[in-house]
Amino acid sequence: MRIGYTGWTWISNERDNWNPINERHKENFEQFLKEVSDLGYETVENFNWIADYYSDDIEGFKNVVQKYNLKFENLYFYFSDNPDKDYEEAKKYLEFMKAVDAHYMNMQGVMWTDTPYQRPTNKEQILSYARLSDKIGRLCKEYGVKACMHPHANTAVFTKEQIDLYMENTNPEYVFLCIDTAHTTLAGIDAPELVREYGKRIGYMHLKDIDPDETLNTEWPMKRFRPLGCGCVNFKGVVNELRNAGYDDILCVELDYQPVCNYRSAQISREYIHNVLGL
Repeated sequence: MRIGYTGWTWISNERDNWNPINERHKENFEQFLKEVSDLGYETVENFNWIADYYSDDIEGFKNVVQKYNLKFENLYFYFSDNPDKDYEEAKKYLEFMKAVDAHYMNMQGVMWTDTPYQRPTNKEQILSYARLSDKIGRLCKEYGVKACMHPHANTAVFTKEQIDLYMENTNPEYVFLCIDTAHTTLAGIDAPELVREYGKRIGYMHLKDIDPDETLNTEWPMKRFRPLGCGCVNFKGVVNELRNAGYDDILCVELDYQPVCNYRSAQISREYIHNVLGL
């Protein structure tokens, strides 16, 4: 398995609604590459707007990633409330992915920021996402890319019931699952059990930990996310189930909110992966 890290937190400000930190997008992206390379990560990913920053400089993007001996593999794609627009956007980003030799596209439903955070299953919305995912997934396959739905808090695809409904209504030839261990746990799902159940349909993995204390950060539960080994996720169980399923691909570490800084979070997680998981 290859170990990756996500780079959007070097470029976005968690205290300013995730807006860009400044106008030095490319400099911030290179700082991310430099730091995770120093820590021994092998692959990287980013939100899809990194492609917009480099739309006129594909070779510059490829060169800076190669400079730090990394492989850019995943572009994270957000759905909107306009499926036709999303499909056309996916086409645009797939062209970028083809140019930089990336092989995974994470997909995520529209996220709400108002309470209640957990809402009843919206079958119509999930089936709409399933139809769109099949279209995008078919296109992705033509580009040699795996389309992977990322169940996420505050979206229509989050709980076990919602994941099952979505997966039952998507074509396994075109649509895969990106399990995020912290979001899974936040939804009340045992991460190793979800890996065991979906096995061959897992196309990509996000690893992050979560503090089990539900009294913390009730105003925004995702602030309970932690570096690996600092919470309650059974990562040994996750890795064992992945191996049992024959998964031999990317484990990408991600963390939205940093206890100290991005580098320190990435360091704690990389040391855990090496020292505890043996990877």
